[in-house]
Order: sequence, then C-alpha cells, then structure tokens
Amino acid sequence: MKHGYVIFLLAVTAGLLHGHAMLPGKVSAQPLTYASPEEMGMDRHQLMRVDSLILDAIRSELTPGAVLVVVRDSVIVYENAWGWTRRVPELQDMQTSTIFDLASLTKPLATATAVMKLVEDGRIRLTDPISKFVPEFARFGGEDLPLRDQPRIIHLLTHTAGLPSYAPVRELKRAFGDEAGDNLMAHLCALPDRTAPGAAMTYSCPSFITLQQVVEAVTGTDMHSWTRDQLYAPLGMEETFFLPIGEPADLEILDRIAPTVYNRREGVIAGIVHDPLAREVMGGISGNAGLFSTAGDLAVFAAMMLNDGAINGKRILSPATVRAMTTAPAGFESFGRALGWDLASSFASNQGDLFGRNTFGHTGYTGTSMVLDPDTRTAVILLTNRVYPDDTTSVVDLRAKVANVVAASILE
Repeated sequence: MKHGYVIFLLAVTAGLLHGHAMLPGKVSAQPLTYASPEEMGMDRHQLMRVDSLILDAIRSELTPGAVLVVVRDSVIVYENAWGWTRRVPELQDMQTSTIFDLASLTKPLATATAVMKLVEDGRIRLTDPISKFVPEFARFGGEDLPLRDQPRIIHLLTHTAGLPSYAPVRELKRAFGDEAGDNLMAHLCALPDRTAPGAAMTYSCPSFITLQQVVEAVTGTDMHSWTRDQLYAPLGMEETFFLPIGEPADLEILDRIAPTVYNRREGVIAGIVHDPLAREVMGGISGNAGLFSTAGDLAVFAAMMLNDGAINGKRILSPATVRAMTTAPAGFESFGRALGWDLASSFASNQGDLFGRNTFGHTGYTGTSMVLDPDTRTAVILLTNRVYPDDTTSVVDLRAKVANVVAASILE
C-alpha cells in the first residue's frame, strides 16, 4: 500500500472527501451559467454514476484526485471535485478551482487554435510550406527538397508531416546546453529517412513545437503572450496560462496547482510543466505542452467551440474555422485526425463508446481530457494529476467510462 493512502481512506471516512456539484461562483472568471441536469434534458441519476467511477479510481490509487465538469448548451450541468491534490506537508483537498498541468491539451487549446486564427485572418494558409516560416525545413530529411515535396502546415496539424513522436531531450541538452531550443528545428530537419509528408500519422510533439515557431514568426510575439491576449483574455479565461509561477507575484497561486512530481531531492513539484521537452528544451512555453488551466476555464473554451466559435458575446473563431478544426481534411480521413483535435485515431479512446461520430477531443499525459460532441452540444472535461506522486498508473479506462455515463444521461 502506497504511503498516504491510509490518510486518504481516513479522509473518506471522516467525510473530508467532498465535491461541489453545480455551485455557482465556485470558479473565478466563470461566465457560464448553471442549470440542473433535468433542465438540460439529462437524467440526473444516470449522470451521478460518475461519482462512484471516480471514487473507485481514487481508491484504486489510479489518481490522487479529479475534477469533472459537464457542459451542455453552454450551461454547466455538473461540476465536482474528489480526492486530494497533495499530501506533503499535509493532505490538501482537490477543489473545482484547482489548476492543472494540461500537458498535450496545449496542442488544440493553444497551438492549433492560434494557427487557425491566423488562417482565418488571412495571414497564413494550411497549404503553406513550413519552410516559408521556419527556414530549416527547406532541408527536411537532411537534403534540399523541391517545394512540392516539402511538408505543409496541414501536415503538422494532422501529425502527418513525417516528424518523430518526440525529441531526444538529453542529447539536445548535452549538445547545445541552454541553446537547445534554438537548435531543435535544425535537429529535426537533419534526421534522415523521414516518412513522406501525408503518408502516415505519427503522433508528434515536435510537430506542434514547429507550429509554435510558425505562430511566433508570423505574429512577432511568443505563444504565451499571443494566446493570452487573443484567446483567453477575451473569453474571461483568467486562469489559463503558460509559466504559472514564472514571476514572484505568481507564487500565491502555487498552492492551487495540482502537483505532478514528488521526489526526495526536490519534494513536491507543481507549476513547472511536467513534459521534459517543454520544460528542458523550450523553457516552459511550448507548442506541445506547458499550458495550465482550471476545469471552469476549459468549460468556457468548450462552450465556445460548441457554439460555433463565440460565447457570451465574444467571437474567437468563425463558424467555418470551427468546422475546419473539427473535421478531417479531405484526403486525410484515414488518419482519424482533424486540425489539432482527435477524431477517431488510436488516441481517441477518451470519447468512450456512446457519443456520436462527429465527436472530437484530446487528452494530456498528466491525466487530462476533453470530449466534445457537437450533435448533443455536450462537453466532458475530466482533469486528474495521475502522474503524482509517481508516474505508474493510467486513467485511460476511467476517461472512457466517464464519457459513456455522461453520453447515456442525455435524453433530449
């Protein structure tokens, strides 16, 4: 039995493991309204089955805690928190306002959305060669390529550019030290025997770091500043950001961040991105990972996507852009990927078995997940920090079961 689990059981017995279902005002900067499941055409008793699923996962030590928010028609119908965030120096309850390391949810929520915003603004095209913005890609595969054979932005968004799934962090740091990030593009392009663009889908973190380079080249600013000013601030997502403790003034939020690592040398680690490539090579601002947020903020983003790009009078994306982002591009259908979002690839198990064929979503390595069904206008946001205190468990099965329970609760 892992250290601290006895404390958790005592907390359950004492009634300290509590949630906050449908409590308005629990999450700051939360512009969505609340309603009961019945008001939104959902079966309350069916929906409440998620409680036992998540509690069982916590008792089985798959994750120390979790937050779930269910949105339908831009209204929150369910919001709850279970378990705890940390146990050192004392047991700390999970709250609906807990801030999570979103890991690869960064890809659709920040990077892909930024790219598609530039597309709809007429500043780039999906068919643009990457070398137009990142010169190293003119020698993709270690040789000069004619323009017609070079990978395009659409290939990066669908993970079909021919880039590897990851990059050798230790090798890069050893070779380039603090300049590893500046040399990452050259390293990726020098790799020989790359798959031809559009030939296969390899889920690729470097692809989204490359997209970050495109965004920053076009906008002239870093991904953190651009997404904050153009996406999250207009939506009122005040607790969505990179580098949450990057400045001394931000240290006050440290206790609200779900930790992702514990070791004897450093103790509890929270507020520093868990992903090694984002942390060690990209300095915390990275196109593949590094975004932090709350379930409440993500509910706003999900409502915006399900409402054709606008919410509460703020338009972020056009309806045409949302359709493009959540539909497989022509010729790419077999890969199961849309533009930044997952549709039906081997990584899409978090969608469960009951939502419709137009459902899209994404997951994050730390234990985060979003599922959005435009047909029922429903979003399921499940956030865990399953990597704490040690990265030995999985919530893959839990995600799918929670999605199934929510889908089955929809009656109208």
